[in-house]
Formats: sequence, C-alpha cells, structure tokens
Amino acid sequence: MAMNFTKELMAAPGKKVKLAKWNPEDTLGCEKGHRMKASLEKATEQLDKLQYLLYAEHKRALLVVLQGLDAAGKDGTIRHVMAGVNPQGCRVTSFKVPSAEEAAHDFLWRIHQAVPPHGDIGIFNRSHYEDVLVVRVHNLVPKEVWSRRYDQINEFESILHEGGVRILKFFLHISKDEQRKRFEQRIDDPDRRWKISEADFQERKYWDDYREAYEDALTRCGTPEAPWFIIPANKKWFRNLAVSHIIVETLEGMKMKFPPPTVDVKKLKWK
Repeated sequence: MAMNFTKELMAAPGKKVKLAKWNPEDTLGCEKGHRMKASLEKATEQLDKLQYLLYAEHKRALLVVLQGLDAAGKDGTIRHVMAGVNPQGCRVTSFKVPSAEEAAHDFLWRIHQAVPPHGDIGIFNRSHYEDVLVVRVHNLVPKEVWSRRYDQINEFESILHEGGVRILKFFLHISKDEQRKRFEQRIDDPDRRWKISEADFQERKYWDDYREAYEDALTRCGTPEAPWFIIPANKKWFRNLAVSHIIVETLEGMKMKFPPPTVDVKKLKWK
C-alpha cells in the first residue's frame, strides 16, 4: 500500500497527547475487504523475510511494546501480525503482577531480563508502563515514586536504543463502548469465557483515570528513539493492518544487510 502508517499514526514526540483527538473507529480511509486482507498477508510475508535478515545480520534487535486497556486486542495482535514469524527468533513476554522475587528489585529489573538479544524480535504484552498506569491508578506506590518513573523509563529506553534495540510502542486505542461489546462477546462465547474475570469489570470503574494516566505516559515517554503509535483498534482488521505495516516499515528503514560468508565459498570442495 502507498500509505505510510508510521507517519500517520505516530504520536509526535514532545507534544501533549489528548486521546479525544484520536478516533478509535478511524481506518485512515481503508475499507475492509479482499484488498486489505491481501495487504496484511503481504506485510506478514515481508515480516518473515525481514526477521530472517535481522537474525542473519545479528547486529540489532526489535522490541515491540503492546499496551492497551482490557480487551484492546493485545493477544489478537500478536496472533495475527506475528503469525508467519519463526518462533526461534521471536519471544513474547507477558507482564502480570510482579512475583515476590521481581517485587524485591527495582521496577525495571524484570523488564531488562526480557529485552531481546541482537538478531531477535521481542514482544511485550503489557510492559514497564504498567508501573505508571495501574500502579498510579490504584495508588500502589506514592506519587513521588511513580512520577519519577517517566524519566527513568526514557533513560532505560535510550540505553536500549544505543545498544542496538529498536523500540516500537503501540497503544491499542478502543472506546469504552467497544470494550463493553467485547466483554459481552466473551460472556456469550463458551470458548472465550475463561478470559473474563471480575477484575475486568472492576477496572471499568477507573476508565477515566486510566485514560488520563495513558495520556501522560504517551506524552512524557514518546521520544524520537522510542516513539508511541496510537492505533485505532475498534476495528480489529485495521489494528492488525496498521501494526504489521509499521513493523515492516521500521525494519525496512533499518537498511539491514546479510553478513559476508565466514569462508571463501569458491574454495569449498565437494568430496
């Protein structure tokens, strides 16, 4: 497709983010159909080739961070966008409530351990941003603690960038009505009821608090080295399309090259 999803959906670093200005129903003029399905398939095929090149070059890594409110589609994005990727070179890490060992360290300790090595793609299903989101909304630590974490996160991501880790951060933006619809679909579907919990419904009470917390995180932690992309995610097909194209556009922009062979292939002899 001719559209540059990276340019269209990046939250401009240094500028205040107001989510009211980002329509979760937006599709940037794209329409669901065979053309969009073919575009997604082409992007996933290209992603497979680029992952192979990333692995072969072995000089850089890609870290994909997925954030969003409950039912925003983090699992679905991983399943559809990364479907063709070689699992040997891709690792998904889900960050839930810290274990006793993790809680005994600084909040970035467990995150750093999951950063992908050179040659690999790492995907974070939730991330270090939970420590300025749920921690903030539920007052799990004092404000003077979580308020310092924005700068600490920026410094951490800057260190990763300097070490060759390219960072893409996606906020999957859904409306409150869409979240309710997806919860109802889970309740009605016997195969998906296991995903529903009482906490999901309790957290809806804090919708406005989470929205404010996300706006601060998107504003204060959007940098040229680690930008945020706000993905309109009410339409699942567009969410997958946009994320896949941004990942491909980013990898293509890295201008990767296959390394030279370690032996003189002209001198190899068959016995």
